[in-house]
Amino acid sequence: MPSPYRAIFAAPGTRSFSVAGFIGRMPLSMMGIGVVTMISQVTGRYGLAGALSATMAMSAAVLGPLVSRLVDRYGQRRVLRPVTLVSLAAAAGLLLCVQQGAPDWTLFVFTAVIGCVPSLGAMTRARWAELYRGEARRLHTAYSWESIVDEVCFIFGPIISIGLSTIWFPEAGPLFAAVFLAIGVFWLTSLTATEPEPHPHDGSSGGSALRSPGLQVLALAFVATGAIFGSIDVVTVAFAEEQGSKAAASLVLAVYALGSCLAGAVFGLLHLKGEPSRMWLLGVCTMAVSMIPLLLAGNLPLLAVALFVAGLSIAPTMVITMSLVEAHVPRTKLTEGMTWTGTGMAVGVALGSSAAGWVVDASGAEAAYAVPVVSGALAVLVGLLGYRRLRRPVPTGEGQREQYADRTVDEHEGDEQPVA
Repeated sequence: MPSPYRAIFAAPGTRSFSVAGFIGRMPLSMMGIGVVTMISQVTGRYGLAGALSATMAMSAAVLGPLVSRLVDRYGQRRVLRPVTLVSLAAAAGLLLCVQQGAPDWTLFVFTAVIGCVPSLGAMTRARWAELYRGEARRLHTAYSWESIVDEVCFIFGPIISIGLSTIWFPEAGPLFAAVFLAIGVFWLTSLTATEPEPHPHDGSSGGSALRSPGLQVLALAFVATGAIFGSIDVVTVAFAEEQGSKAAASLVLAVYALGSCLAGAVFGLLHLKGEPSRMWLLGVCTMAVSMIPLLLAGNLPLLAVALFVAGLSIAPTMVITMSLVEAHVPRTKLTEGMTWTGTGMAVGVALGSSAAGWVVDASGAEAAYAVPVVSGALAVLVGLLGYRRLRRPVPTGEGQREQYADRTVDEHEGDEQPVA
């Protein structure tokens, strides 16, 4: 592991909460694609599969910020454990209904309740932010590490979920996702030494973090970004089935995540000298352009190459996004602020997976790759329209504005660098 990454793990407790967060985040890549695979295996209806995946994502979009707001006020342990139990009970109900052939409406009810699952990525990033507040370089490396963890989840999660559901039994993928969630959440919440201090009586705690204009831009852009991810998942499974190898979809999606993982690892070693808002917009534009070759991929090997290239822009853009969130929301609302970007993505996943499912049913998988292309164009449009808001960070908490500014300052010499 390169030295900048070793350095961030020098603090006590960091390894434990990072591993716990990794395990608890596996369902992020397993549950949605597991439901799609399970329903398509049992019913053969991609429209229903996409709609259920969309329902889960929309539910998470509505409930996620509420859960995170409670976490900011009362702490991770007191909030995450009960809501996780509710989510696990709903997952058990969904699997039982599928196994028993229950009516479609019962599937939607249980799927909606699963959405109260907590955002483990926001929880671990909040721990890093608390630990390295005021140390911009280490926090940049920590956020890069978290993006690597995200992408490792997306490399192995679909392989495990799709593989279990296609080789063992249809409900196996979502079932193991629930097991990972339970282990990760209860382990993470047992690590109280690194848990951020709650702020139940802070005077700035009233209202939502979404009042920040900069956060509004980021959340809206992530709606379009989420539509890219949601649609690619659904269309790739359908495309692999059309090519006669449905199980290969997990490997192709893993290649997509691998590109992002490698880019994130390299990005964490770099010294940022440019304006974060400008680098973020560049990342969004690159992500959008990389969607175009998907329309030209006529077989699985070419699709894997195209997705690997497309993945290279994901992790760096996510890292910069977390830095921008930290610059635009109060410290007492940081977990909620980070969750709002995930909420925007969840809404986008819902819209993208649903749209892609219907296009697959109507016109086939190749035509459905137009969905991520259009989604990428919308992300660029949001970024361009909201760019000026992102350039003006506000005093949002002790040291945060200074951290934002310090990203254009060399750590060793302390001399201000020219903005790229």
